[in-house]
Amino acid sequence: MSMISHRLAIGLALATITVAPATLLSQSVSAQTLTIGVRGGPDSIDPHFTATGTHAESLKHVFDTLVWSGDGLEVEPRLAESWKAVNDTTWEFKLRKGVKFHDGSDFTAEDVKFSIERIPVVSGPNPTTIYVRRVKETKIIDAHTIHVVTDGPSPILPNDFIRLFIVSSKAAAGLTKETANEAFNSGKAAIGTGPYKFVSWQPKGDLVMDRFDGYWGQKEPWARHVRKEIPNDAARVAQLKAGQLDLITRVPATDVASLKTDPKLTVKTIDTVYVFNVEIDMRDKALNVTAKDGSALDKNPFLDLRVRQAIDMAIDRKALAEIAMEGLGQPVNQLVTSSIFGFNKSLPPRRYDVAAAKKLLADAGYPNGFKLQFTFTQDRLPGDRQVGTSIAQMLAAIGIDAQANAQPAAVFFPARTRGEYSISMSGWGTLTGEAHYTLSSLVHSNDKDKKMGAFNVLNYKNEEADKLLQQAAIEMNDDKRRKQLEDVNAIVEKDMQRLPIVAVGSAWAMQKDKVTIKARVDEDTLAMNIKPAR
Repeated sequence: MSMISHRLAIGLALATITVAPATLLSQSVSAQTLTIGVRGGPDSIDPHFTATGTHAESLKHVFDTLVWSGDGLEVEPRLAESWKAVNDTTWEFKLRKGVKFHDGSDFTAEDVKFSIERIPVVSGPNPTTIYVRRVKETKIIDAHTIHVVTDGPSPILPNDFIRLFIVSSKAAAGLTKETANEAFNSGKAAIGTGPYKFVSWQPKGDLVMDRFDGYWGQKEPWARHVRKEIPNDAARVAQLKAGQLDLITRVPATDVASLKTDPKLTVKTIDTVYVFNVEIDMRDKALNVTAKDGSALDKNPFLDLRVRQAIDMAIDRKALAEIAMEGLGQPVNQLVTSSIFGFNKSLPPRRYDVAAAKKLLADAGYPNGFKLQFTFTQDRLPGDRQVGTSIAQMLAAIGIDAQANAQPAAVFFPARTRGEYSISMSGWGTLTGEAHYTLSSLVHSNDKDKKMGAFNVLNYKNEEADKLLQQAAIEMNDDKRRKQLEDVNAIVEKDMQRLPIVAVGSAWAMQKDKVTIKARVDEDTLAMNIKPAR
């Protein structure tokens, strides 16, 4: 990749040019600036604060990871040039030499050790601890060699490290959970090794980054990259059409067809690994679930499998994909998509049957249904508001009065982690390419000692699923591990505590004469994948 260079010689010779030098400079900078409109941005500039996808997507520009996830989720070298299992519980990572932080200091094994050890200390409401949960100890062998000792055999540790962002051990030294965000957000601690340097950030506003010309990898064509957080879909589209943005992410499905006919624009679509899923409360008392007249129920209705089956049967996944998502989705029957290691090919499609759902409710003792609050994100993934609203309407068809409660992701995830929702929908992507990442986080019982189930907050527990996931976590044989994960997917299908709904498709629209994009299946929109059209 060659670096676009614009040199302006401002001297006496320019006296004969009719355009003012300031105008020329403005045009040159604009030509090198990539400005995109994103639906969601970071929640902080500390890369270890949250595991939310839009947060990680933004900060991949400033902070490199130890291992990289390729455009198709292939595991690739990054700050680690190579890795190997030394024994059953030790991985050796050889680190890239000659890498500089943005402040000019050298990247070494000390920064890797520091980054691994700080994550449990500073991780916030959507914990990033899942990426280092298997790490027992980190040993520095030399400046560019590190041994990661795990709490048992860990066959997929390199996959987990695709979200191991490396921060400067000097710049972030001494920061606590209470002080880290302020230090990173001000730029003081926002020192990475990535292709772009942090310039400024306004929460829910603009993230501005400049090209780092000391970057170890290929040089970027953009001197400046600006990410404007514009959660309103119509506003994002309008600004693109007005030429104020070079590219927008997560084009609403309703606009895809019309934007494709605009001669000034190009539209790119892709099927992603994100899956919308409905999470159901298994605690003794369910919040915001009552009889139709608002009176309390004598027990949590969701504890009856027939009620969960009825909810599952009430959901028309095909209609959601084709109508609510306007063709940018695919019905799914598992929490992972078919390209993911551990996907169970033997499981049947989910059945849509309103009459059968009503009978199940009646058999469970709820012939007239009940009332609940159904909460979902409204600004995280394409179609989340539309799908959530449609599911609420589908539940009404079987007698369940569902109040649709759309929430911004920044509000939804902390409240969900606190257990404030009894039935909710959000998206989850299997970013490591292996089902264990998803199943051990969402399905395994919440067990801090075993470091699994961090996102299982509604008291679901299946001992057989737990056992299989614990076995898969240490199973070095791929065929055996695949079978274990397939079996867990079958248990999820049987228990119906989490209901997979639809896989998310995504669309980008861009100025045809300025940019092109190489789309990723994890939906990350990275300046590194966006090139000048000419």
